[in-house]
Amino acid sequence: MKNIQVIDGAENAVYDIFAATEEEFSLIFREGEDVAFIDEVLARARGQELDDAFCRIWSRRISKRHAMGIHGMLFYDLEYKKQYYPTRRDEEAVNSNGSLLR
Repeated sequence: MKNIQVIDGAENAVYDIFAATEEEFSLIFREGEDVAFIDEVLARARGQELDDAFCRIWSRRISKRHAMGIHGMLFYDLEYKKQYYPTRRDEEAVNSNGSLLR
């Protein structure tokens, strides 16, 4: 299983972590990527297969204190953050001027 942290733009967001199987994870994240934006995921969606995967994933919330790492971050309603993740890899995040964050 891989853990996905959901980062939501809602004012009351709590950034929950959910467990996904390898297959479910690969529906959301492209090979080698660990950052995804929901609009891009839906644009390349496989219809019902993705809907079913999300139903299963949402049923597997993990308490943060029990999570053994975060393997991916899924952003909702935060399109402006795309500029900071041009490669869709967290370790390669950049500032707005293009310089590396880390």
